[in-house]
Amino acid sequence: MILNITSRDNSLLRRVRAVRDGKLEGLIYIEGLRLCEEALRSGLEIDSVIFSEEIEKKERAAAVIAELGGVCNRLASVSEKLLETISYTKTPQGIVALAKRPTSGRARLEETKAQQPLIVILHGINNPVNVGAILRTAEAAGATGAITTHHTSDPFSPKSLRGAMGSAFRLPIWTEVAYEDVLSWCGKHEIRTVGADAQANCLYTEIDWRDPRALIVGPEATGLTEEEIEGADEAVRIPMQGSVESLNVGVAAAIVLYEAARQREQRDAVSSPL
Repeated sequence: MILNITSRDNSLLRRVRAVRDGKLEGLIYIEGLRLCEEALRSGLEIDSVIFSEEIEKKERAAAVIAELGGVCNRLASVSEKLLETISYTKTPQGIVALAKRPTSGRARLEETKAQQPLIVILHGINNPVNVGAILRTAEAAGATGAITTHHTSDPFSPKSLRGAMGSAFRLPIWTEVAYEDVLSWCGKHEIRTVGADAQANCLYTEIDWRDPRALIVGPEATGLTEEEIEGADEAVRIPMQGSVESLNVGVAAAIVLYEAARQREQRDAVSSPL
């Protein structure tokens, strides 16, 4: 049954705004048709869906709404004006969903059966757009999981989810971990940690990424501290020319992760029977 909401003070709309603003735990805020599709395909537990009367007129959107309606607890239509009151963006995207926050924790990483783990550790990265972009790249490059430390933006915040475009729904993630605990966990599981450091002697192409590895990328403004680099097993740098001193953390992570993917693909090609 589709509810028709006409009041800004409707209890469901108030609930959506609370989730959007980070005032209600346990649920995540998802906006936009593409991201709602990703949530559906990823098997998230959908709580509620609110859509505008205009978007329902579009064939693709109508099909997605119908599918969401079959799995969510509440399905509601609103006017464009009312949708603006719950939208996270300046230009509403026609549909908003609330879903149960995906399980995130050490157990999720340990459940993965990858023989050669490739983990990306996001340490102190406070720009949610960068967090989302790194998670998206990590999934695309074949990483087996991600860890975010304290003071890193929530990978399930609206901005991070938009940047990840569904990857945060699928990639095993362990959040809010102390840096020392991350290093300890990696050591326990024989995963060598590799810090990204502009001053490192070793190039990112000079180590063997085919072994279990965890890439550590640090804060946008400062990067990893000397102490944090010393805590890692190894450190690598990306060569840069001209007067450029550093790269955007998302770009740097992508370069290194795709080198890891390249090496791993070569290994698999050699080991595969003809």
